[in-house]
Amino acid sequence: MNLTKKIAFRLLILSLTTTLFVSCNKTRNYKDSSRATGWSLNSREGGPQKNSKYQEQETGPGLVFVEGGTFTMGKVQDDPMHDWNNSPNQQHVQSFYMDETEVTNYMYLQYLDWIKEVFPPENENYRNIYEGALPDTLVWRNRLGYNEVMTNNYLRHPAYAEYPVVGVSWIQAVEFSNWRTDRVNELILEKEGITTRNARYNLEDGQTFSTDTYLKAPTQTYGGNDSLTRGGNRSKSIEKRSKDSTNLIHPKKRWAVDCLHTDSLQRQSGSTLLLA
Repeated sequence: MNLTKKIAFRLLILSLTTTLFVSCNKTRNYKDSSRATGWSLNSREGGPQKNSKYQEQETGPGLVFVEGGTFTMGKVQDDPMHDWNNSPNQQHVQSFYMDETEVTNYMYLQYLDWIKEVFPPENENYRNIYEGALPDTLVWRNRLGYNEVMTNNYLRHPAYAEYPVVGVSWIQAVEFSNWRTDRVNELILEKEGITTRNARYNLEDGQTFSTDTYLKAPTQTYGGNDSLTRGGNRSKSIEKRSKDSTNLIHPKKRWAVDCLHTDSLQRQSGSTLLLA
């Protein structure tokens, strides 16, 4: 008899819990209205606007997406010696992008050639820029071996073009990643018709595209050459449609020209180099 009462009591508790849970989840549909104010979303009359058809960030060339997560860092087994020098703790890693393979000699040589073109080393003002980007080829030297052939040929010989680049410092790796990010974003803006077509091939010494500059001060991109920054067909079309009777571009539309598609600019900070 007592067992029957216990089972009935438990069933009653379960029924009440289920009823409470279901009643708490009978929320309103906020697909077309704001949960904060109740106002209609995306109304033609005005009010808050919500874009639910946004596009995810596009993966850059040669990169793969690595999803983040949590893991336990430290000793997770028994510590019989009670050293307590490796206490376990939970770590969180954000999602990031990483190269499919190590950065090759050929990829890094593209970076060096670009620096030589934009910041000519024969110009005294730019000489240190090129020299500061050169890898340390002396890493091949070893007291117990003769590797002078690798020291002289590994970086530039075509036979090693697809081999991992070595002798690159952490600062050089970061600068290479920033350069790669800027070049990809520069191409994106050109394809979208924002910047002038092939602007990257017709620049004076020291003029270049920077992602940070474009996001913070678009008019200073390409050394302040506004005709290149807004020279694309799409930019011209927006400016043409935005002129008022005074032949001036409305400030809001000017901002739209400056910031168009900046959300699609990619930040590739996951380039992997073989450091030495």
